[in-house]
Amino acid sequence: MRCILVLLLLISINGFAQSPWKDYILNANGDTLNRIDQKDRKQGPWVHRYESIRGEPGYEEEGWYKYNRKEGEWRMFSLNGDLVGVENYKWGFKDGTCRYYSMHGDLRLEQNWKALNPDKEFDTITVEDLDKLDSYRQVVVKNEGAALKHGIWTYYNTETGSVMKTEKYELGKLLGNSTASNTAPTGEKKAINKPKEVLEFEKKASGKKKVKVKDGSTGG
Repeated sequence: MRCILVLLLLISINGFAQSPWKDYILNANGDTLNRIDQKDRKQGPWVHRYESIRGEPGYEEEGWYKYNRKEGEWRMFSLNGDLVGVENYKWGFKDGTCRYYSMHGDLRLEQNWKALNPDKEFDTITVEDLDKLDSYRQVVVKNEGAALKHGIWTYYNTETGSVMKTEKYELGKLLGNSTASNTAPTGEKKAINKPKEVLEFEKKASGKKKVKVKDGSTGG
């Protein structure tokens, strides 16, 4: 009987000691990143690094996975550590507003997306009338496994801060666009207020040396 109790105790201890992660890496602070659970799903905080290739600049992105799907806010950095993009995800697809910046922190592009639930063949979405605020309707959309452009897309001149072009989308369909003048008086440059995401990043990064995380990952 004593041997059986000892054996059960050892099995119990081994069960509690087993890590929930099949694989992961540690950063300089000892935090676990790039976690793979026992079912081979990406979970929790992740960092991807993409090297420069065929003239395209490399970058790093960091954010959160939930059951192998990107979720919430993801931030993109140049390989020099500059914030170049902030994207939002739901069910692994872009959802809501995504913003992209120049190397100097100036907003150059603002996109709006609508994610569809990939677990459903059809998704019912509440849509706000873009021309009539506080007016909504229900739309049934066939799920084709991708996010849809939805809302206003704005393109900025990073030299002047002015709007160059806007596009209006509803569930992937372009409703219209307009082009604005992006010229500024000679010798004059419009003062640009940096987006709050850039200001927050600069405040956190002030006086700190960027720590590179090598994960060997190339997948999204």
